[in-house]
Amino acid sequence: MSYLQAIVIAVVQGVTELFPISSLGHSVLVPAWFGGSWQTLVTQSSQGSSETSFYLAYIVALHVATALALLWFFRADWVRIISGFFRTVGAVVRTRSLPEDDADARLAWLIIIATIPVGITGLALEHTFRTIFAKPLAASIFLLLNGLILFAGERFRRRASIAADAAEAEAFQRAQSGGTRSAEELALAAASDARLAHVTVGDSVRIGLLQIGALLPGISRSGITMVGGLWRGLSHEDAARFAFLLATPVILAAGVLKLPSLAGSAGDHIHGQVAVGFLICGITAYISIRFLVRYFETRTLTPFAVYSLIVGLASVAHFA
Repeated sequence: MSYLQAIVIAVVQGVTELFPISSLGHSVLVPAWFGGSWQTLVTQSSQGSSETSFYLAYIVALHVATALALLWFFRADWVRIISGFFRTVGAVVRTRSLPEDDADARLAWLIIIATIPVGITGLALEHTFRTIFAKPLAASIFLLLNGLILFAGERFRRRASIAADAAEAEAFQRAQSGGTRSAEELALAAASDARLAHVTVGDSVRIGLLQIGALLPGISRSGITMVGGLWRGLSHEDAARFAFLLATPVILAAGVLKLPSLAGSAGDHIHGQVAVGFLICGITAYISIRFLVRYFETRTLTPFAVYSLIVGLASVAHFA
């Protein structure tokens, strides 16, 4: 892997992991569109494991960088949420019921519950999904499907979601736009978490189950999770926030579990590329999450649906 390839893939990963257009799909399609030695990256990764494929090992490192960017951006929020978990873990174990009067604690437990299905499925089927579907034509078809899902999310979202967007619009306009999160933005985030804490356990499980679709290259984790939130009546801002909070432990765990592969033969001769890509991906992911949090305060999934449909159709035509 050249440094140019490492940098391009790092930028692509940092953007597409959080934008609702599928990082896994783009990690297949971008090299395939370039062709030549780039195409070899995809070919050898779909035939090997993360212990032997340097490309998969590299992607694993980029996942960790993305997760750390998410953790850093939402650090104040995660402090509240994790503190809430530890405040109530004993009571929840004893009573087997979630706290009702502690929004941060309830949100912590909802995140855990929603993460379990994709965690189990990923451990059991990740290799199968990757070897069968991590091919350019399959990724093209799933990216096309991703666009249809995003369109459906906007078309069939509940009236409660539309009303929530309207109710929150005025508060969003008052948020500051500095380089770091302002006190008012942090207050708005806490208010969003309080609303998310009212999500039912059943809806949390349903939204979490949708993340399984993101194991397919071309289906966006953040996109399909946002669609689930819109269908359950959340505003775009709350749906996006829930999607990013749900994605953080999944992306981090997936990366950390496979990170030791870099210490084996898969990591030989690419340590420099990994260091450069890790830094670039982390910075790109941080910029992306900051942009998207503001974007979904007032805007929709429609542009990403159009992008997915256009790129998906063009890719199907090219690789069919």
